Amino acid sequence: MKESSAVEKQLAASPIPMPSKDAVDVPSSKLQQEWNTKNLGLRLGADLTSAASAASMVAPLIAIIDRSIMENASGRNTLANSLKSSLGQLLARPHTMLFSKPVALIFMLYGGTYLTANTLDTATSTLRGQPATRVTTGTAKFAASSAANVGLCVYKDQVFVKMFGPGGPPRPVPLPSYFLFTLRDCFTIFASFNVPPLLGPVLSQRMGAELQKKVSGTTVAQFAAPAAVQLLSTPVHLLGLDIYNRPASGGVSWRDRWIQVRKNWAISTAARICRIVPAFGLGGTINMKVRKNLMEKLA
Repeated sequence: MKESSAVEKQLAASPIPMPSKDAVDVPSSKLQQEWNTKNLGLRLGADLTSAASAASMVAPLIAIIDRSIMENASGRNTLANSLKSSLGQLLARPHTMLFSKPVALIFMLYGGTYLTANTLDTATSTLRGQPATRVTTGTAKFAASSAANVGLCVYKDQVFVKMFGPGGPPRPVPLPSYFLFTLRDCFTIFASFNVPPLLGPVLSQRMGAELQKKVSGTTVAQFAAPAAVQLLSTPVHLLGLDIYNRPASGGVSWRDRWIQVRKNWAISTAARICRIVPAFGLGGTINMKVRKNLMEKLA
């Protein structure tokens, strides 16, 4: 009993060790260091500013080209005459064209696509504690950009096809056309956002020092990749338009559709390359450089 009493007194006299304040704070401090929240609000504002700047630069020209492709595919007008008419309106009454519904739809489409890609980069750099200038590549960016672009573009297309289609009362856009428009946009998004950061360094290694002083490999890839993929995406686009312009109820065979697609393939591919170069070449470059300059100041 005496030994037990002595042990109890010794335990009572010995203080229970408590963890130090530094030990308790380590996980929280470590978590704070992993997140880069510096100027987060301003960085999101930079994402919006760069996206809007790029979209406003390319929207008028793309709206004119999209209209000409759709009018040519529907037989409503030739591509050349449609371009001539729209450019004449832009020169004679620029305010009417710049504030028109087609231009607003194109601004919404590309502004939304650029903004999605930008905010994904900002979210990634924030959560991973990386520099604000960080630009990502990979599945997440492709999925997010594709979702934004496809959703907005399909909405734009179903409005355009009713505005500039073959005439008559507007009809619902069939599901096969929606599917083909979606596939077309996935091609373009992958070539515009995922290919340039991967292809750019490869091109830079093969470019001379003097040429690299004038243009980077990434800039070349930003223009070349979206343009090249139009060779594949244009027939998909034309088939989607033909399914709307000539409904299956009219007894149109697939052979007739492919003949129509082949007939318009060359001129439409050229027009879409002229369209995609400003959309994801010029627009992508403006978005990238404006965002980079703004982020460097906020880092």
